[in-house]
Amino acid sequence: MGNIDIYGIPNCDTVKKARAWLDRNGLACTFHDYKKEGADPAKIEAWIAAAGLDAVVNRKGTTFRKLSDAEKALAADSHTAVALLVQQPSIIKRPIVEHAHGILVGFKEDEWSAALL
Repeated sequence: MGNIDIYGIPNCDTVKKARAWLDRNGLACTFHDYKKEGADPAKIEAWIAAAGLDAVVNRKGTTFRKLSDAEKALAADSHTAVALLVQQPSIIKRPIVEHAHGILVGFKEDEWSAALL
């Protein structure tokens, strides 16, 4: 299948479920930890271009809800959102997976099966 790169935070429940699913299905991956490695602005731009800003920005999490109104406004524009997401990678929907045929945002088992198996 080629390389599978998964981006997220290791203690996130959704990331844990996704990594367990990959293990169960015998799929090797490279894990990129935002907390240790940061978030790459070029990757974030590419994800927004591929999946859309609404898919990439996690507006449901506590980190987003704690933002000021001005910061929330930055997240609503793809030109200003990248810098905010680099500063606050907890606002990036988790996990994001890059694979040979594109990207997956979030963990939905049926989507992952169709794309990766």
